[in-house]
Amino acid sequence: MAMLQSLVLVASGSFWLHFPHTSARIEHFLAILAKCCESPWTSQALSHAARQDSIQEKEVVSVVEERRRPQPPLSSASSSHPVTLARRTSSDSGTDSPLLERSGAASFGCPPSPCPSTLSCNSALSSTSRGSQVASPFPSGVMDDSPRQVMSLDKSDGEQARALFERVRKFRSHSESSDVIYKVYLAQTVLKLLMVTLILSYSIPLLSSLSFTHTCHPEETALVGYDTFQCIHVLSSLLRKLLMAYLSLLGLYAMLNFYTLSWILHSSLRQYSFHSLKELCSLRDVPDLRNDLAFLLHMLDQYDLLLAQRLSVFLSPVSESRLLEESLERRWGEEKLRAMTSVDAEGFSRLQLVALPRLPPALFTLSQLQVLQLELIADARFTSQVSKMTSLRELHLYHCTAAVDPGALRVLQEHLEVLHLTFTQASEIPSWVLSLRSLHQLHLSGRLSSDGGLGRGWALGSLRQLRHLRVLVIRGMLQRIPGELYEVAGSLTRLEIYNEGARLLVLTGLKRMVGLTELLLQDCRLERLPSALLALVNLRTLDLQHNNLRTLEELLSLAHLRRLSFLRLAYNRVLALPASVGVLRSLELLDLSNNQLHSLPPALFTLRRLRRLLVAGNLLEELPAEVKALQLLTELDLSGNRLDSLPPQVFSSCLELHILNVARNSLSSLPRGVSALSQLCRLDLRSNSLEELPAELGCCTGLHRGGLLVEDWLFLSLPAQVRDLLSRSCAPYGTPSEGHSRPDSDSFPYFCPTQWSFSSALESQI
Repeated sequence: MAMLQSLVLVASGSFWLHFPHTSARIEHFLAILAKCCESPWTSQALSHAARQDSIQEKEVVSVVEERRRPQPPLSSASSSHPVTLARRTSSDSGTDSPLLERSGAASFGCPPSPCPSTLSCNSALSSTSRGSQVASPFPSGVMDDSPRQVMSLDKSDGEQARALFERVRKFRSHSESSDVIYKVYLAQTVLKLLMVTLILSYSIPLLSSLSFTHTCHPEETALVGYDTFQCIHVLSSLLRKLLMAYLSLLGLYAMLNFYTLSWILHSSLRQYSFHSLKELCSLRDVPDLRNDLAFLLHMLDQYDLLLAQRLSVFLSPVSESRLLEESLERRWGEEKLRAMTSVDAEGFSRLQLVALPRLPPALFTLSQLQVLQLELIADARFTSQVSKMTSLRELHLYHCTAAVDPGALRVLQEHLEVLHLTFTQASEIPSWVLSLRSLHQLHLSGRLSSDGGLGRGWALGSLRQLRHLRVLVIRGMLQRIPGELYEVAGSLTRLEIYNEGARLLVLTGLKRMVGLTELLLQDCRLERLPSALLALVNLRTLDLQHNNLRTLEELLSLAHLRRLSFLRLAYNRVLALPASVGVLRSLELLDLSNNQLHSLPPALFTLRRLRRLLVAGNLLEELPAEVKALQLLTELDLSGNRLDSLPPQVFSSCLELHILNVARNSLSSLPRGVSALSQLCRLDLRSNSLEELPAELGCCTGLHRGGLLVEDWLFLSLPAQVRDLLSRSCAPYGTPSEGHSRPDSDSFPYFCPTQWSFSSALESQI
């Protein structure tokens, strides 16, 4: 009976350990706990926390001594006595795992305290590492809190610690979502209490019927000589003691289960807070836990308080931040960052950092860095160390949450001149941007509000501090010119708006920006030239590409813009160029590419200062002979039209021509006189109806450097001597060698591989 009862109690007391929903979670928790205890980062983090507490204690003691200085020295000595004891009891807990060897208060040479707070203090003090012990190289009263004083982790330990942080984070989210372990343990405790109560209820009454002696009365008294016999077993006394011991154990088992049940019901086991640890060490940011994870930690505290403290290291965001900083400092040192620094086409030293958790500390030591690009950095914080970056002038923030300390803000206000911000919502624009009083260029790219402002966080007049702002570039979706721009209208000289296809309805705000010299309005769905342009008397460049312009009758109203030199109207729907274009006497560049022009008016050729005429991608069938009047013309782009011939005056009068593009037309021949273009260095004849090329092309010395673009079979129609001259340093198909410079042209864009750049890591990967 006792054996059967024991088996039943054992089964009811351990079945929960094998329950699938609890056993796997418990085993996972124990595995994580073992890793936390064995990780070198645990000792390092607790050592750092102990040093922080020591510094705070010394500060408190110094304040107390300062207050008690007039008193006798005895009081001063007595006040410092508790600190001495506290530092003397700090020792290393060793590298053994607490799961294998339990560390308690006895390891300190003092009796264990029944008070949980005292036990917590002892356990926490035992977790400090050797780096915080008494052998300090610093003078008395001075504690160096530099992170370098602690031995840094190697690469493998750092990666394991970061993986353990992630593992603890996932286990926490999984275990806090339910309380199945708590419920199973509660049900098991109730079941055990009921079982032992049932066993005791029917076992104790049976004791009166159990007898270890037997009394008999023989009938043959005369034969045996006795009336009564008392018989007893030789092991009766032992059996009686075993029975009493068994019943006593059952009673003790019942008392333990009753105590466990009362502990569960009277304690909040589904909530756990590290109050004692927060009072002891500097890990004050450890969050409170709930449900199964809280219950497991309560159970863990019944074993050893030190284990919960070691686990708290991997629950602390501050501890994880310190690990990331140390990892960044190790992986992104000063030498590596200097090796990543490049020099762009403008001669500026440039550094690009992509997808880092935060800024590496070594970044602030690059005193020669001029351009800094930060992309997809979750926590980009500029500290006062940015004062060491004395050459920093340009900053790019691509989807970065950038925070600036007050000391760093003063430095940026004095030195930063160019700022590029790429964001998703206007609320992501940092408020410190509005106080950069030395800023010259501001580039904003992101979804802006449609109410005419730069977002709800940008109040009217918030740009007043940007009194040196000269260039403003906005890439967003606006309905009208933002009212905040009026505050910098007096200093602004260049305004660019890329509206991403949204209609820009109200442009009256341009009238107040009389200081503008360059205006770019692209993808704004404009259908006519804005009347507000009449007030921009200082305008030199007007760019209205990628709109819906159909008519240019308003060109006459631009006659008083006497400084207008560059007019770009490409990628619109212009059907005809009015004769009023002749009033733009100062025009040097006219770009009408990719429109629907059928002809060019004679008034166009009265613009004597015109140097670049771009009319590619239209419906032109002939080029008027009046083109000979443009004697200063250096670039003529007629590609993608319907021309079947060129007037000879192009070659006889436009002697300054450097670039001529007649590709994708219907030319059957070239007029004579091309040899007169001594300055010609680019000639594109591809995709025409030419059957042969004139041999006088060999007289154009500028084409010898790879400037002739033509099909292979047509190139072979030239005499061998001419072919040798033209192919001396280029492929005949028009692919020039990289060793020779190519002229800058909108018609012939050229970028060498060393100049390729991308605005994001995703684009560079594509």
